Amino acid sequence: MADLFTPLRLGSLELPNRIWMAPLTRCRAEEGHRPGPLMAEYYGQRASAGLIVAEATMVMEGNSAFWHEPGVYSQAQIEGWRLTTEAVHRAGGRIVLQLWHGGRACHPLLNGGAQPVGPSPIAITGAEVHTPEGKKPYVVPRELRDDELPAIVEGFRQAARAATAAGFDGVEVHGANGYLLDSFLRNGSNKRSGPYGGSIANRARLLLEVLQVVGQETPLMGLRLSPLNGFNAMADSDPIGLLTWLAQRLNDRPLAYLHLIRGDLLGQQQGDVLTPARQHFRGVLVANMGYTAAEANAAIAAGALDAVAFGTSFLANPDLPERFRRGAPLNAPDPASFYSPGPTGYTDYPTLGPQP
Repeated sequence: MADLFTPLRLGSLELPNRIWMAPLTRCRAEEGHRPGPLMAEYYGQRASAGLIVAEATMVMEGNSAFWHEPGVYSQAQIEGWRLTTEAVHRAGGRIVLQLWHGGRACHPLLNGGAQPVGPSPIAITGAEVHTPEGKKPYVVPRELRDDELPAIVEGFRQAARAATAAGFDGVEVHGANGYLLDSFLRNGSNKRSGPYGGSIANRARLLLEVLQVVGQETPLMGLRLSPLNGFNAMADSDPIGLLTWLAQRLNDRPLAYLHLIRGDLLGQQQGDVLTPARQHFRGVLVANMGYTAAEANAAIAAGALDAVAFGTSFLANPDLPERFRRGAPLNAPDPASFYSPGPTGYTDYPTLGPQP
């Protein structure tokens, strides 16, 4: 019977455990959205994860949604990321890069005045974005034309190629949490007509096109989805149907794993997306959102999941697998330092000493 510490085969990788580090935006990139030595130290500290999924990373210039997030579209960024991949590999770890387009979550003040883009001219409501001029409301995005979408697909392709050059073991395509690909998927944000709107097949077209080209440029590809999550003012009229349709068709893409946010971070949308995913998707299934070690162990032992990704608990506990192994208490995360610059609340969380 498998548990959190049972090795797992993922493509060409042999993972020593099933305790994954979820992608966590931390806003520590340097000028020009370049990853630096501090980020390398942070990820290197967490190399005991079965797999690290590095944070949301811009595939194309001019699509910043977090101000100090990293990119992977320039040579300087590739070289910066190489510091991280080398640090993780030196420590015996494995790491993939999450490829991301912020879509309507971007803001003109973060992108030289450029209007954000999305499937339809519908703004994110009920939230604000951090900018150099303080918190600001999101703006109405410009509706992308059909003839602009091939360039975005190509942007993901180039980003996957760059991630491979930077030494990553693979990539995870970000199709969750209301960013560009997710906003096309869900009918609360996609009101367009034509080949990329209307039916589930049309709304999923952009994502499937991205997966097809990304899979040609990387040794390993995963996908993150969040059909129930209301973050970034997202909704869908049939999230279970959407996930079921996708899970069946993802088997036709070179996808090693599917990474699901199992619920709604806002607590509004209820449903079970894990069961249809397990029923229809034939690759490795990973879930995230609020798992304890005990619940994760039980889900893996029951065969409901192959691995579990931990977010804030990994943020605050660089040695999370060892703490789980010993049954040791966990450090509490400090939300005030989640997005602040510098090492405080980033690389200074304590680890356990040697086992007595």
